[in-house]
Amino acid sequence: MSHPLSQIASEAPFVARHVGPRDDEIAKMLDAVGYDSLDALVDAAVPDAIRSVGALDLPPASTEIEALDELRALSRRNQRHTQMIGLGYYDTVTPPVVVRRVLESPAWYTAYTPYQPEISQGRLEALLNFQTMVSDLVGLPTANASLLDEATAAAEAMTLMRRSIRSKTADTVVVDADCLPQTIAVIRTRAEPLGIGVVVADLDQPLPDGDVFGVVVQYPGASGRVRDLRPVIEAAHERGALVTVAADLLALTLLTPPGEQGADVVVGSSQRFGVPLGYGGPHAGYMAVRAGLERGLPGRLVGVSRDAAGAQAYRLALQTREQHIRREKATSNICTAQVLLAVVASMYAVWHGPEGLREIARRAHRHAVELATALRAGGVEVVHDAFFDTVLARMPGRAEAVVADAAELRVNLGLAGADLVRIACDEVTTDADVARVLRAFGITPEPAQGRGDGDEHDAIPAELRRTSGYLTHPVFNTHRSETSMLRYLRRLADKDYALDRGMIPLGSCTMKLNAATEMEPITWPGFAGIHPFAPVEQADGYLAMIRQLEGWLATVTGYDAVSIQPNAGSQGELAGLLAIRAYHRSNGDDQRDVCLIPSSAHGTNAASAVMAGMRVVVVAAADDGTVDLDDLRAKLDEHPDRLAAIMITYPSTHGVYEEGVTEIARLVHEAGGQVYVDGANLNALVGLAKPGEFGADVSHLNLHKTFCIPHGGGGPGVGPIGVRAHLSPFLPNHPMLPEAGPATGVGPIAAAPFGSASILPIPWAYIRMMGPDGLKLATQTAVLNANYVAARLREHFPVLYTGRGGLVAHECIVDLRPLTKASGVTVDDVAKRLIDYGFHAPTMSFPVAGTLMIEPTESEDKGELDRFCDAMIAIRAEADKVASGEWAADDNPLVNAPHPASSLVAEWSHPYDRATAVHPSPSSREDKYWPPVGRIDGAYGDRHLVCACPPPEAFQD
Repeated sequence: MSHPLSQIASEAPFVARHVGPRDDEIAKMLDAVGYDSLDALVDAAVPDAIRSVGALDLPPASTEIEALDELRALSRRNQRHTQMIGLGYYDTVTPPVVVRRVLESPAWYTAYTPYQPEISQGRLEALLNFQTMVSDLVGLPTANASLLDEATAAAEAMTLMRRSIRSKTADTVVVDADCLPQTIAVIRTRAEPLGIGVVVADLDQPLPDGDVFGVVVQYPGASGRVRDLRPVIEAAHERGALVTVAADLLALTLLTPPGEQGADVVVGSSQRFGVPLGYGGPHAGYMAVRAGLERGLPGRLVGVSRDAAGAQAYRLALQTREQHIRREKATSNICTAQVLLAVVASMYAVWHGPEGLREIARRAHRHAVELATALRAGGVEVVHDAFFDTVLARMPGRAEAVVADAAELRVNLGLAGADLVRIACDEVTTDADVARVLRAFGITPEPAQGRGDGDEHDAIPAELRRTSGYLTHPVFNTHRSETSMLRYLRRLADKDYALDRGMIPLGSCTMKLNAATEMEPITWPGFAGIHPFAPVEQADGYLAMIRQLEGWLATVTGYDAVSIQPNAGSQGELAGLLAIRAYHRSNGDDQRDVCLIPSSAHGTNAASAVMAGMRVVVVAAADDGTVDLDDLRAKLDEHPDRLAAIMITYPSTHGVYEEGVTEIARLVHEAGGQVYVDGANLNALVGLAKPGEFGADVSHLNLHKTFCIPHGGGGPGVGPIGVRAHLSPFLPNHPMLPEAGPATGVGPIAAAPFGSASILPIPWAYIRMMGPDGLKLATQTAVLNANYVAARLREHFPVLYTGRGGLVAHECIVDLRPLTKASGVTVDDVAKRLIDYGFHAPTMSFPVAGTLMIEPTESEDKGELDRFCDAMIAIRAEADKVASGEWAADDNPLVNAPHPASSLVAEWSHPYDRATAVHPSPSSREDKYWPPVGRIDGAYGDRHLVCACPPPEAFQD
């Protein structure tokens, strides 16, 4: 018998922590599948034409202690200064109870997107808190459940405004010159391929001429200035345009909210609500809209519905907007969010409450006022009289020297022009910080005087002082003791199902172990406390780690260059397609705008292609699920001079290694196109095959899948792109940091130069601790686990697609349509019944309606796989009882699933007993997960759209 795990683990001990099955389990599963070794299984499953030769050229695996020591050394190379740069990023204090019980809790960070709402009620409530917090502060009725960052939210608002106005010819957006520079840059990146003109203007002047559909303004401005927005908003509305305000949530505790001034859309970041700087991310952006625009909101929206018993329950609303349904007609390609960070921000508001937030804002404002007063007394011109927390000082000829002198005192200020210095105060600013800033200006600070309460509005005009209430819901006014907060967080977590409870076998989503060692460094101050626009020499450790990680990812994928800036897979797709578009244009092939996409592809592919200015042409799938090569050839003949690219997923979305992938690449290249390989299924390739070597030109990688960044309940993610050399000049770049990308790049995709930099230690640690042999073993084990599940279920549910030798790749699709036809039991019924057995359902009805796509990953051991297979087999037997008439088609354990504890004490009139309902298997009796609600009525929730915290009375009978 071979001992693959123990042999590798002797040199790479972490591998045995990450890979679930032991050697004896591997042997038993191989026997069930019909192979005598992992190598033999992989040789049979993976086409020879794509196989890589030799081991990955990566450092040998380290121990966990060694990896942490190396990361600690890198973090110490980052210089921690007091960060007073501003520009949308502020230092903050994450409440320790939130650090320990949310940010560092696997009950929160290992959960998946709440598409199964019955087992996601805790994080859905937390997201509803987030939406309510945003809605209250900005003064608009409906907010979404977060976006990727502030700049992305502003770009999404641009397209929302364009599709929401009556005019069909308006093609220009006006952006205020006092908007954040990274926001302006991302808007430009996103606007150009859509044919939208961007005019940056001083909106103290009249709106520029032209057919304008939208206006974007910053509140307070990037310079710190606070001004009345009503004149700009009224002028825009008179022209038929909509107005988006990018607003600071903390400032809105003191300032008149944009919604009360007439704004149509408000966007921004919740970063300063307890989310560390982290060199730029991840941070939860937000968007809120006025009445009438809510059904155009991008991203996710949590709403209130009811369950089968009529009890109130939460769910994702308006799910038909998701990309896998709307595809090229989707209004956005964003299929993820920043749920974990939105939860942190919402809990910051729950912890502090409205008075606590107001006091934090008053303190930041007082420090800014004191700083401005001292600067004026010292002969320095303060540019703006009205401001919140940011002071702009004019220092003719001396601005750079002041910033340099401040840096010597370990304070980072912002250089806002040749003669301007920007100083931003925040939650952690102290009197000592103010004194150091004054010294940098050459001013001797006066001894700190007792303030008393003072005037909280010293530099806020009377007409812009907030008078309306906010955060009045009890959830924001209850949990003031740590005991209360601790129990609230525990109560929410107990309602949810995450990887710390059991397997989440979601096809295409790769819900593998997020190891504690990988997670530990993200809260270290050396990584968490760095401003994304700090001088580059202060981030030496970050840059070293990023360059190492980019090199390792290039090695794994066979590409020549990697950019880690895209902060989600969807943004990686967009970045890759923009690189292809720019490459064609550099060759004078501006007409190449057709993107071929197989009918089975991820829905984000089509949406991303449209956002990149391309025209989607669908390629048919053959009966076995592979790309129909005849149809591909026909489409290539149909568009001989306009082909830009093909987007394929490999292994295919159907979970098999397609034999024809190299032929697809050859045909597309001969036709002048580029090959984009979606990296969603890279977990079946690492150590076995490299997209950059078998014909692909570009791929995005999901670091929140293959490389262990946790899903966090629906975000954060990182979606870097790897490209071959000819596309590398067109990688993303950033106006604030030349080191972020090539000067010839397509512009920034994310607000921060390196995207969600603070979570990059996670994939760095994973690769470092696994080493080349461990990474290969993980892939082999993922393939084995999927084939073992397929082998066990094949007699009970047809496996829809297979490749060579009847094998699948790292996931398999089981077909429930024959079962539905025979019994009336649907894929939804099976998914909900799995909850009673203690499981999260596999991916439902994608890529084929009426099927389940199962991906067990390499981290699950044989015992958990068997428990899942036993549950599926038992559910099949239950469905047979329905088919035979033993149980009524409209009253059986499947159509009534899931069964919450409350159902046991209600009147019981079902033809099956209570034990069958809630304890259908031995494991469900030994370690029962109780869903907090019964099956939720989705249609009711969409008809009665409620997207903020209901009053307590709504919970009464």
